[in-house]
Amino acid sequence: MPTRAIPIVPGYELIERIGRGAGAVITSAREISSGRLVAIKHVVRQTPEDDRYIAQAENEFQFASGLEHRYLRRCYEIIRVRKWLKTRALFLIMEYVDGERLEDHRPSALPAIVSIFKKTAEGLHAVHEQGYAHADVKPHNILLTRDGLLKIIDFGQSCPLGQVKERVQGTPDYMAPEQVFRKAIDQRTDVFCLGATMYWVCTGKRFRTVMPTAPSGARKIEIESERGSEPPHELNPQIPVPLSNLIVECCAAAKEHRPPDMREVLSRLEVVRHLLPQNRAARRDGRSRGAPPAD
Repeated sequence: MPTRAIPIVPGYELIERIGRGAGAVITSAREISSGRLVAIKHVVRQTPEDDRYIAQAENEFQFASGLEHRYLRRCYEIIRVRKWLKTRALFLIMEYVDGERLEDHRPSALPAIVSIFKKTAEGLHAVHEQGYAHADVKPHNILLTRDGLLKIIDFGQSCPLGQVKERVQGTPDYMAPEQVFRKAIDQRTDVFCLGATMYWVCTGKRFRTVMPTAPSGARKIEIESERGSEPPHELNPQIPVPLSNLIVECCAAAKEHRPPDMREVLSRLEVVRHLLPQNRAARRDGRSRGAPPAD
């Protein structure tokens, strides 16, 4: 993992290192001209293998610089360091997010869980409306902010809907079968990744993907003792059956057996929200006072 310090970036006052990953060091900084807080991702090409990290950062900027959604992290600027016409390093200036990764802060209260799922699905629906798939949805890439919102981050593997990638990309614990077998990626790919994320949040186990034997040369997903395939409500009785059924369908190996898009996921999550005890009680109270039923 990278341990280097980020160099001085003209126009920015560096504050502290806040993260690392995908060949990058991430530092908080303040834009001198505006005082705006930002996060700066620094990627360096040290070996030919680092070309993929440069490419992912370029891809992230190309996509995220055009985003305008409260649940998606924006990229503002990219600064390239070139030598002999080749990018040797780059700085990606991104929206600063004050929060924690879902991976490090798994909620246990059902209302909070459903709220996180809904916000994530809403953000992914906005991605799909732009004609893209995120293609790497996982707890590590969902930031829970201090003000109760969230941000979906890391668009380095995003791609146009329908694209077939040249190589396997994704995170083994969360990627869909079509990513493993290098088939077309679409909105249902993100449905699977979100389903696997929901499975982990609800059960504490990683979803055990059921797939046919991988062809020669394809990446195989290891089956570990920490994985599960049982419906979430069987592992965690707190989980309502309608939510459990939704998660199982999202994690279907065959695309055609999953919800077709995030609109369907959102609709079913809204049904689950209305089934929560406090919402049922609120509706009962409203009816007893002669108020119309709550939405």
